[in-house]
Amino acid sequence: MLNVWLIVGLAGQLLFAARFIVQWICSERRGESYIPIVFWYLSLAGGVILLVYAISRRDPVFILGQTGGVFVYMRNLHLIHAKQKEGA
Repeated sequence: MLNVWLIVGLAGQLLFAARFIVQWICSERRGESYIPIVFWYLSLAGGVILLVYAISRRDPVFILGQTGGVFVYMRNLHLIHAKQKEGA
């Protein structure tokens, strides 16, 4: 039987990897490099899940790396929503 933490870690990694597939498809459709907002939501979801996994493993290197990323993803989402609100 698979370890629950292994499933959590794999789920986080799958979400995190999905962001690149989404970004690639959106860029191909536009014919130019483009980062859709869903990229940042997938980054955040995958990053948070991987952070929880890292904490469960008590891996300080992994924890620091994911914590930094999570703050960047949240900040980018904040900036995107602030700009959208400003334009409304």
